[in-house]
Amino acid sequence: MIQDRQFLIDLAKMKMPFGKYKGRFLINLPEHYIVWYKNKGFPKGKLGKQMELVYELQLNGLEDIVRKIQLDFT
Repeated sequence: MIQDRQFLIDLAKMKMPFGKYKGRFLINLPEHYIVWYKNKGFPKGKLGKQMELVYELQLNGLEDIVRKIQLDFT
């Protein structure tokens, strides 16, 4: 459970490290971009796992969970 919480905190702080949306928080990436990655294949490692979670959150309309965490750390 603590690991899940830390994963969400890390996701809230993570920005896209490359590409067209470099510097944008992962949770704020456009849905079409995340869907494109879903079809293409997410990157390996932690970034890919975070992007996959963003996909699931966007799919279910739960992005505000991560945005609330962001507010706690700004």
